[in-house]
Amino acid sequence: MIKLAENESFMLIKQKSKTFLLSSFLISSVLFSQAHNVSEGYVKPDDPLVVQNLEQWQDLKFGLFMHWGTYSQWGIVESWSLCPEDESWTQRKPEHGKSYNEYVKNYENLQTTFNPIGFNPQKWANAAKKAGMKYVVFTTKHHDGFAMFDTKESDYKITSPRTPFSKNPKADVTKEIFNTFRNDGFKIGAYFSKPDWHSENYWWPYFPPKDRNVNYDPKKYPERWNSFKKFTFNQLNEITSNYGKIDILWLDGGWVRPFHTIDPAVEWQRTIKVEQDIDMDKIGKMARKNQPGIIIVDRTVPGKWENYITPEQAVPEHALSIPWESCITMGDSFSYVPNDNYKSSQKIIETLIKIISRGGNYLMNIAPGPNGDYDAVVYDRLKEISNWMEKNQSAVFATRGIAPYHEGDLYYTRSKDGKTVNVFHISEKAEYKAPANLTFSVPENFKPKTLQILGIQSTIEWRQNGDKIEVTIPQNRTALQYAMVIQMKK
Repeated sequence: MIKLAENESFMLIKQKSKTFLLSSFLISSVLFSQAHNVSEGYVKPDDPLVVQNLEQWQDLKFGLFMHWGTYSQWGIVESWSLCPEDESWTQRKPEHGKSYNEYVKNYENLQTTFNPIGFNPQKWANAAKKAGMKYVVFTTKHHDGFAMFDTKESDYKITSPRTPFSKNPKADVTKEIFNTFRNDGFKIGAYFSKPDWHSENYWWPYFPPKDRNVNYDPKKYPERWNSFKKFTFNQLNEITSNYGKIDILWLDGGWVRPFHTIDPAVEWQRTIKVEQDIDMDKIGKMARKNQPGIIIVDRTVPGKWENYITPEQAVPEHALSIPWESCITMGDSFSYVPNDNYKSSQKIIETLIKIISRGGNYLMNIAPGPNGDYDAVVYDRLKEISNWMEKNQSAVFATRGIAPYHEGDLYYTRSKDGKTVNVFHISEKAEYKAPANLTFSVPENFKPKTLQILGIQSTIEWRQNGDKIEVTIPQNRTALQYAMVIQMKK
């Protein structure tokens, strides 16, 4: 994940030579975002199973992202404090180590105290499912190299005897999470970091690390780099072979890439000084052999292995014609931080509406704490979202965007058969209050026969005047929370 300037409000995104603005939704003193030249080189998959899987995935709209690792014990930004170039914003604490080497040693020793005995994935799945979430992406391994799965390639893992939780029957948390959520009907996504800062074949101890990149020249030391490629391939083979049906392979660490995929117009990509070709063709073919039809997201690396694009902490201002997903935190951080500033349910629902009206999916990150559970406020938010979703889900799932997409406080979706159009009204104030009257545009060539307000049983007064519809909202509109949905049918 790439840090931009503090409180930066906009990021640039390109699509087929058009430029769009991305509005950040993380308003805090520290903004962790990643600028993406996300679709300049988008390649539509030609594998029929992948195309089918992508279509189904686009129907799901709302997913759960989880960053979890030993770092939750310190309540710090996931992995990044290990990276020398990022010390300015990760702010290592003196009590965790007075020197860099001491800090790294203490960080890696977090393995010896990690014992999240409150881990109960069924509790997470129950709450997420009620809130309307339909797929999950879990961090099997972040940049620090600590595996949250039972890899045979390293002892730096949750199932190692060095980790207290290894004695727990649910020690292989990746297996437990995937099985639990799969049994509840979720699509399963495996996050995996291509760089591994624990591996001696990525950060070779012979040289000190300077930044997030490999700390030696792979062309000068090809055997070492080949060993790292084999290690990465083997771990991804384990994940895609041993953990049941997996629908999405979500690869992070976009600086691990061939030089020819670098876009000099994207500032953070200009920091990639060493070519790091991980052989994605070999990885992708292996993953598709193990998991036919799997969606592969080699994020920020345009080409045939970036099946959908992933703006981070941001939402495009306009509809995009290719598959995309915004990954946005419920709090301010992707990883667990004590007393995090969680977004309101209204803000989360407003964000969901903006995303789906522009054709995307919302992957909301919730970080488990060191005890293996979410903060209590998370369950409160999910319950509040579930109350809204129960009434309005027909306007959310299995929909697509439709022009005009967005007009002022109004956002549009349509059913896939085109027979239903949904108009969302939001206010972006502290508390939503539905207006007494509302006028909105009717999508071109759509002739509504019936109109209802979801969540209200009353007959609705409305009339069409040209391409506009005028609606009178009945008195019981005061019962509507967060956002209103007007649903029209042909």
